[in-house]
Amino acid sequence: MCGTWEPVALMLREKYKRRTRKYESTDAGHRGGATRSSDEDSVMELERRGSIDQLEVKKTTGNRRIGLNQAKPFCIPKLEVMEAYERVKANKGAAGVDGQSIEEFESNLKDNLYKLWNRMSSGSYFPPPVMRVEIPKGDGRMRPLGIPTVSDRIAQQIVKQQLEPELEKHFHPDSYGYRPEKSALDAVGKARENCWKYDWVLDLDIKGFFDNIDHDLLMKAVRYHTDDRWVLLYIERWLKAPVMMTDHTLFHPKKGTPQGGVISPLLANLFLHYAFDNWMERQCPATPFERYADDAVCHCKSLAQAEYLLRKLNERMENVGLELHPEKTKIVYCKDTDRQKDYALTSFDFLGYTFRARKSKNRWGKFFINFSPAVSNKAAKAIRQTSRKWNWPRRSDKSLEDLAHMFNPVIQGWINYYGRFYKSALYPALRCLDRRLVIWATRKYKRFRGHRRRASQWLARIARRQPNLFAHWRLLYA
Repeated sequence: MCGTWEPVALMLREKYKRRTRKYESTDAGHRGGATRSSDEDSVMELERRGSIDQLEVKKTTGNRRIGLNQAKPFCIPKLEVMEAYERVKANKGAAGVDGQSIEEFESNLKDNLYKLWNRMSSGSYFPPPVMRVEIPKGDGRMRPLGIPTVSDRIAQQIVKQQLEPELEKHFHPDSYGYRPEKSALDAVGKARENCWKYDWVLDLDIKGFFDNIDHDLLMKAVRYHTDDRWVLLYIERWLKAPVMMTDHTLFHPKKGTPQGGVISPLLANLFLHYAFDNWMERQCPATPFERYADDAVCHCKSLAQAEYLLRKLNERMENVGLELHPEKTKIVYCKDTDRQKDYALTSFDFLGYTFRARKSKNRWGKFFINFSPAVSNKAAKAIRQTSRKWNWPRRSDKSLEDLAHMFNPVIQGWINYYGRFYKSALYPALRCLDRRLVIWATRKYKRFRGHRRRASQWLARIARRQPNLFAHWRLLYA
């Protein structure tokens, strides 16, 4: 066998460190590594015409573990299974169709991991149905998510660990979604820089992207980067896995990959790498862009260039089985002190930030109009709504310190993300937290009942005396 379970946990952390160092610089292949081959450029050029088998497979990864274990068709080291379990556990997540939580899976951990390893190594693992749930979106509609079981999340993580390092060598440096060492804030910062350099933005919205990924084109891209039979086998099975709908009926998808799966973001990035990133690099090399999953903005020098790019991208999306949302995709003018053209649209939202003209102060203290990002109205509204839904305990044994301990991690997360750019725009949403604290004080203390102003003054004195008690007080009162 490929090893025993006993030394696996001891080896895990050192191996994880080596794996992380292995691809810390995720864009080396573009910024100084080898250039792309013409084969890679043409992976999706045939689009939906002809057989997907016409493309010659490039054996980049190979079956690197042949010879390690002749007893099973696929040699998947147990260390990989244990590492995958640790990552899934760290990410937490809800139970799938079997109702099994991570804690319940852990109650018989050794047997559960062995069973999963045995089935995957023998090729007999078939994914259970994905449980479909719906969560509300900011526009009032519902976003469908697919929740795999705990064991299936571990299986997906095993394949992801095998495939991701190879794909990272090829991904575009301005693709930021769900990638090691990259973040949404990196994408926002890069968009901010490019909005200063380019006058026009094409704000893209792909209609129902995750539900409309073409399976044949996706598998063509996967086969280009690996010939590991077990990786190909299980990715195809996950794409075809049934979805248990909210009415408990089973739906068998012909296209798409469910949001919520462990491997879905990697597969989505791979699809858009060829459908968008690679195409932009070849067809419009002088047009910079930032993409985070299916959310992207392109920067143009003129309105005519933006209109031309929009036409070409509509054609491109149609060729790969996708569609740009006709109402949400728009051209925006980056208006500021030096750019004063008259155009209807002068703002856009990207990753929770609104980009528009704002008053700023330069190093000499003079004000000017700057096109820059700040927390969007939608995100600020979500912060206020979340704080209203919190459980503000009125029990006499709960103090302000207890509330700070409960809520500070979330508040600090908001500040870290939405406070990176134009921080003062976040202050009104944070002051809403103080209003909730005032209401809490009037309900908890008899002396403040019917006297909100008195409770507010009491809270302000504490904030000035202890500005580090709540995370947002450090901004508002320090």
